[in-house]
Amino acid sequence: MKGNRYLGLDLSTQSITAIVLGFSEGDIRTFQLNFDETFPEYGTSGGVFFGKEPGMVHSYPLMWIEALDAVMSMLRNEGLASSISCMGVSAQQHGTVYLNSMASSILGRLDPALSMKEQLEGIFSRDTSPVWMDSSTRRECEEITDILGGKIKVAELTGSVATERFAGPQIRKFWKEEPLAYKQTGHIALVSSFVTSLLAGKLVPVDTGDGFGTNLADVRTCKWSERAANSVAPDLAKKLPFLVKGDKIVGSLSEYLVKRYGFSPETTVITGSGDNPSSLAGLGMVENENIKAISLGTSDTYFGYQSELIRKERSEGHIFGAADGRYMFLLCFSNGSLAREGVKKKYGLSWEDFSDILEMSRPGNSGRIMLPWFLPEITPLVLEKGIHTFGGLEENDVQASVQAFAEAQAMSMFIHSQWPGARPAEIVVTAGGSRNRGLLKVISRVFGIGVRTLEISDSAALGAALRAAKCHMDSGKGLVSWAELTKDFSTARKGNLILPDPEEVKVYQSEGGLINLYRICERWALSGEGNPEEAISHFRKKF
Repeated sequence: MKGNRYLGLDLSTQSITAIVLGFSEGDIRTFQLNFDETFPEYGTSGGVFFGKEPGMVHSYPLMWIEALDAVMSMLRNEGLASSISCMGVSAQQHGTVYLNSMASSILGRLDPALSMKEQLEGIFSRDTSPVWMDSSTRRECEEITDILGGKIKVAELTGSVATERFAGPQIRKFWKEEPLAYKQTGHIALVSSFVTSLLAGKLVPVDTGDGFGTNLADVRTCKWSERAANSVAPDLAKKLPFLVKGDKIVGSLSEYLVKRYGFSPETTVITGSGDNPSSLAGLGMVENENIKAISLGTSDTYFGYQSELIRKERSEGHIFGAADGRYMFLLCFSNGSLAREGVKKKYGLSWEDFSDILEMSRPGNSGRIMLPWFLPEITPLVLEKGIHTFGGLEENDVQASVQAFAEAQAMSMFIHSQWPGARPAEIVVTAGGSRNRGLLKVISRVFGIGVRTLEISDSAALGAALRAAKCHMDSGKGLVSWAELTKDFSTARKGNLILPDPEEVKVYQSEGGLINLYRICERWALSGEGNPEEAISHFRKKF
C-alpha cells in the first residue's frame, strides 16, 4: 500500500474529475475540468446538447476524448503520473458510444506525438452519444416491454423496467432510424467502458455496475440476456462488450499514455463502472447495508448496498452491480441540480440565501406543496414537464416557494424508496448539493434520521480510485477488506451529523402529515385521483 498512488477518473454529465489517492501520505489531490467552459467549440449546455426531437439529449464522445487528454496533461505537469499504480473509471450511466470495426486496431496503435482526438475522429459509426437525460425512446420502451411480457417481467429479468435513457431502448431506436449506421457498428460501449478502452488502448469489458443499467443483462446470471438483446435489435449480442461481475484488472495502461504523459509501464487499469456504483464505493458503503446515500447532482439519486437481490414486485427503481460482485439498488430523480439552479436563478438567490431560507423555515410550510417537474421526471415517471402547486402557494412568495421545492425533492425520495427494505440508520449525502446545509436539514426532517456529508463531494471519482486500489492490492495478494480500505478516505472524512428535532419529524411522518399530503397531491397530478384540498385542510387543522 505504501508508496503507491491510485487514480480515479469520473466523467460526469458536466465535467471530468480526477482524484489521486496517496495512501502512505493519506492525501487526496483533485483536478476538474468543466466541459462547457473548457471546450466551448462543442456548444454544449451542461455538457450536452438538445436535439430537434422532443426529449433528445446527446453529447460528443470526441469532447470526452479531449477532456481525458487534458486531464492526463495536468497529472504529468503536477509530477503525479509516474507514481500512479492503477487507474479506475467512473462515468455517467446509460450513455452509449457507437464504434466502427476499425476502432479496436486504431486504439492499439496511437502515435504518442499526436493527441488522441486527431487520431480517433474516425472510429465512430455515430458521432454523438445519447446520455441519461434522453427521454426520446418511449415508443421503444413500450415495444421492448411488449416483447418481454410486461413491466414486471422486464424488471425481474433486467433489474429495471424498460427505461428511456437505458442502452437497450436507445440502441433499438438507432437501429430503427439508422439501420445502415447500426450495421456498420462493430462495438457498442457504455461511457465507462469507452473511457476505460482509451486508457487500456483496446476494447475492454464492462462491469455489472454499469451493464445492469441497460435493460440487456440478466441480473441473476450476471450475463447478457439473449432474450433481452433479441428484443432490441438483430445481432446485438455480437456488438456488446463482455460483461464481468465485480472489479477486475483489464490490462496495462496503453503504451501511448505511458510514452506521451510519463506514466509507468507497470500501471494497470481496472474495469470501469457507472457513477452510482462508484459512489457506493467512495462513500464506504460496499458490504454495509445500514447506511443509505443521497447524491444531489445533475440528477438526484437514492441508493444503497444489497448483499442479495430483493425479490419484490416493482416498477420503479433499479438494480445495479456493486464493486464486490453483489448488488446495489438505486432510484433516480431527474429534477436535481438543474431544477435547483432554476429556482435559485428565478429568485436571484445565492446558495447561502437558499440555505438560510431553509434553515429558518418552519416544518410543513403551512401545507403549501409544489411538484417541481422542471424536466420530464424519472421517478415517478412524468413525460411532460410542468410545475404544480397546491395550498395557495404563490409564485412571488420566495420563502414558501423555496421551502416547497426543497421539501418536495426530499418527500418524493422518501415516498418512492419504500421497496428496497428497511429504512437506514443514517444517510450520507454527496455531490454538489451536499454543501448546502439547509437542504441537509430538510432531508433530515423528512427522513427522520441523522444526515452526514463527505468532506469530498466527488464520491464517484473517489470510488473509482478506491476500486483501483482494491484491485491492485488484491492482485499483489495483500488482500484488504473494503472497510479497512475506505476507513481513511470515506468514513473518517464524514462531516458532522445533522439530527432532526423529533417534533419536527412528526409534521412530516405522522398520520395526516406533510408526506401523506404530498403523496395525495402527486397522485392527483398523475392520475386525477384524490382530493388535495380536503387533505390540505386536514393538515392545517392538525399542524
